[in-house]
Formats: sequence, C-alpha cells, structure tokens
Amino acid sequence: MHTSLKTPLLSITGLGILLLLWQLGSMLLAQTMPLANMLAPLPTFQSLWDLLVHNQLTGHILASLKRVAVGLLWALLIGVPVGLWVGQSAWAEKLTGTSFQFLRMISPLSWMPVVVMLLGIGDVPIYFLLAFAAVWPILLNTATGVKSIDRHWLQLGHSLAASRREMLFKIMLPAVLGHILTGLRLAIGVVWIVLVPCEMLGVNEGLGYFILDTRDRLAYSELMAAIVLIGALGWLLDSATRRLHARWAH
Repeated sequence: MHTSLKTPLLSITGLGILLLLWQLGSMLLAQTMPLANMLAPLPTFQSLWDLLVHNQLTGHILASLKRVAVGLLWALLIGVPVGLWVGQSAWAEKLTGTSFQFLRMISPLSWMPVVVMLLGIGDVPIYFLLAFAAVWPILLNTATGVKSIDRHWLQLGHSLAASRREMLFKIMLPAVLGHILTGLRLAIGVVWIVLVPCEMLGVNEGLGYFILDTRDRLAYSELMAAIVLIGALGWLLDSATRRLHARWAH
C-alpha cells in the first residue's frame, strides 16, 4: 500500500479502536451506574452536533482561543529574548539555570490562589497563568537553539562587519527558528491542558466554564461533547504548529 494512503488509514484505525474502547467502557460502567449511558459515544456526538448546529459553543470556543493566543504571545515576547540572551552568555546561563528550572517545575495551577488574590478574577489572571505555563519550553528551546548555531556563521557575520541587528535578524533568528517552533508546539500542549482549570476562575465563557456549567446542569452528554471538542481543537492547533515547523524550520 502506498505510504500516502497507509498513514491516514492507520490513523483512522486507531481512532476506531479508541471509539470501541470508549463504547465498551461506558457499557461496563452502565451496569452499576446507569448515568454512564449518557457518556457513551452516540449521545456524546449527538449532543456535540446539536450544540454546534445551534451555535451554543461558538462564544466559548472563541473565548478559549483568544486566551490561548494572548498567553502564547506573552510567552513568545518574554521567552524568545530571554532565551537568546541565555543562549549567548555562559554567565547568564549559570546565573539563571537553577532559578529557571526551579520555577519551571512549579505547576502553573498552584499559582491560582495567589494570582486571584493579586489580579482578581477574569481574563487577566488566566493570561498570566497561561503565559507562565508556556514560557519555559519556548525559552529553553530558544537557548538550546542559540548554543547549537554553527560558529562559522557567526564568524562570517563578524568578518563582514555585520551590525548587532543584522546578526540577530539575518543569522541568529533564522538559525533558531526551528527550535522556537518546537518550543511553541510544546507550549501549546501545556497551555491547552492548563486552560480548562484556569477557565474555572470566575469567568462566564470558555470551554472550561462550559464544562462546569454542564456538570451543574447534570448534562453529562454535553460534558463529554465538550471534552471531545477540546481534544479536537487541541489536535488542530498541534497539527497547525507541526505544519508551520515543517515549512519554516529548514
């Protein structure tokens, strides 16, 4: 079988196996918990279709994507310059290495009470938490990319009397773009996981808020529909980043 056909066929087969396991799991749970029937694939996809057709999820999707975009933008604005600095300077790496690793290992969700106390409720604390979660893979991958630059390129730039601006935009950034995009892909995965609990911080829209709302209404099939939608949107974001990486990281 041709490779171009084999790959999507295997992907579809994997999804089919996942659906089968989902159906079997809900059937087994339903024997002791009748509500589990509402978690099965058929009522889930029926609820997802109804929610999409009646435009009940558009506002929540847009709110979540906006928060992700703002969080990633702040992470890039902070992580790339700091990563360039750390990657170029041995003393900067030694100065920040332990501190950055310490902060990176703190779960962003553990900051929630502190952030709410300082920033209140709404979008601002969510932006902070998402940026905090996303900045580390971007920063560390950028620093790694700088350290892996072929030193002959830098020597060539200096020999041609390139300015610092030209060294940055003509040599360094193109050389580390692949590492930045790798960090961005990792950051999207982290941010998408952190997003849902963050949207339980007193906001009235977003996919995390919608999950809380379905729980309170005991609308379990809609809850599962939201979970499936979160997975699908996350997959689309990751796929877009992979395509961007494949195109620009040469």
